[in-house]
Amino acid sequence: MTQQPEFPEEFEAAGSNPCVGSVLVSQSERNRVWYMHLKPGQRIGYHCHVLDYFWTCLTNGRAQSRIDGAAPVARDYAPGDTAHMSYAKGERMIHDLENVGDTDLVFITVENLDSANDPLPLPDGVTPTGAIPDRISVQ
Repeated sequence: MTQQPEFPEEFEAAGSNPCVGSVLVSQSERNRVWYMHLKPGQRIGYHCHVLDYFWTCLTNGRAQSRIDGAAPVARDYAPGDTAHMSYAKGERMIHDLENVGDTDLVFITVENLDSANDPLPLPDGVTPTGAIPDRISVQ
């Protein structure tokens, strides 16, 4: 018996959601740079990774993620934590991220547009801002 993912309608729509952060800071011919700031209790909804990318955490905190509709898995983060991900042609990952700690969590994600898969098109209105929208203090 297959388990129903949490937020099933959002999960179903996520296959076409390329917004892997809350703000698209920059885009070139080679990369997209995303910023994400989650306050305690905040969640970025399901989104789809098809491009090779890496993320780096800028703050201490705790979050949980539901990967490909599975039950949430929590982990602790520290400044400088980084992971590199790559996807073969036709591969993808759908997940969310929810801040379940008591501190703000901030990440930068950089996608490589020259990956095995074509980038998903950005929704109308999602354009590079050229700036990070708020200031954080990293301790």
